[in-house]
Amino acid sequence: MIERTYKVKEVFYTLQGEGGQAGRAAVFLRFTGCNLWSGREEDRPKAICKFCDTDFVGTDGENGGRYSASSLADKVAMLWPSPRSGKPYVVCTGGEPLLQLDESLIKALHEKGFEIAVETNGTIPAPASIDWICVSPKAGSEVVQRSGHELKLVYPQKEVEAQPELFADLDFEHFYLQPLDGPNTAQNTVACVEYCLANPQWKVSLQTHKILDIP
Repeated sequence: MIERTYKVKEVFYTLQGEGGQAGRAAVFLRFTGCNLWSGREEDRPKAICKFCDTDFVGTDGENGGRYSASSLADKVAMLWPSPRSGKPYVVCTGGEPLLQLDESLIKALHEKGFEIAVETNGTIPAPASIDWICVSPKAGSEVVQRSGHELKLVYPQKEVEAQPELFADLDFEHFYLQPLDGPNTAQNTVACVEYCLANPQWKVSLQTHKILDIP
């Protein structure tokens, strides 16, 4: 049987910048590809997700390439500090990581001692064996992963179907609003603060990695 290969944009060690695990040391495993945008600028106007700020095209990033499950788990483990301290933590992201992340890779990462998180747009069901599920809904897409640890909504999205109240009854432990980055970041941050003050179920998530100027 031919072993599956995973297409990876980059793998690097940093601090988690957003959401409920912000500030935690993590290996970031960024997969190529997404089902809501091709990643090409010429396709952005007609994409479902138009505001993505991440390069997930190709395999030319730091430690990028094509890997088997075992070789990718080895690469992730090599980036964790030695001797080990704390619980090893890997964040699987993209693009849309659930286009590739499967039980074989999850098993290989668990065998290396890693706690596994995923940051997903929620359009693909997440394997139950993932340890931390963060769903970030995008207007115009159907959220099928309706439970997890945190729901992180980029805000404001102009479309009606991306209003926070539409997600408030989903089965998540934490609900975050994250200011839409760009020329109106300051204005969007104020909007997040005002919404969270009026709706205390929600908390503000800032992109602290941008504030700290780290990857």
